[in-house]
Amino acid sequence: MPCEWHDEMGAPDETGAPSRVRVLECWPHRSLPRRGFAAFFAITGALVAVPLVSVLGTPVFGFVLVPVVLVVGLTWVMIERSYRDADLIEELRLSPRRMRLERRDPDGRTRDWEANPYWVRVRLHPEGPVENYLTLAGGPREVELGAFLSPDERLELKDDLERALGDLRAS
Repeated sequence: MPCEWHDEMGAPDETGAPSRVRVLECWPHRSLPRRGFAAFFAITGALVAVPLVSVLGTPVFGFVLVPVVLVVGLTWVMIERSYRDADLIEELRLSPRRMRLERRDPDGRTRDWEANPYWVRVRLHPEGPVENYLTLAGGPREVELGAFLSPDERLELKDDLERALGDLRAS
């Protein structure tokens, strides 16, 4: 699952001791990392060059080269666009007095939500807009979490969040 928990030290509580803040970061899964992207185009270039060699120096070369360059170029542009669209992150900060969800979109826009963790409920809607639609209810509104995750990953995230909230409420 493309999510990771880590702990940070927060602001001091009423006793003066620093409070522990649990931080969850989630990001979209990338099936083709940057290294794979370079390898894909190196292999594609080599495979495209093989048939072009046979028509090299003939009038057909121009008619074959133009569509090949267009297709490879368009593929490059679309994969780059996919990387840009997936350049987002959701960060959930969980402390004894506050739960804050911040989503940083690819266009630089930031959206946030805040609530008291005692009142927050993790809700899984099996038949929502998508399978296993995951939301956090509490505070001024209900917000979606992990829209870019698979249904199984959202189910796993729900269990992790409920466990983290349970541990927080027990302490």
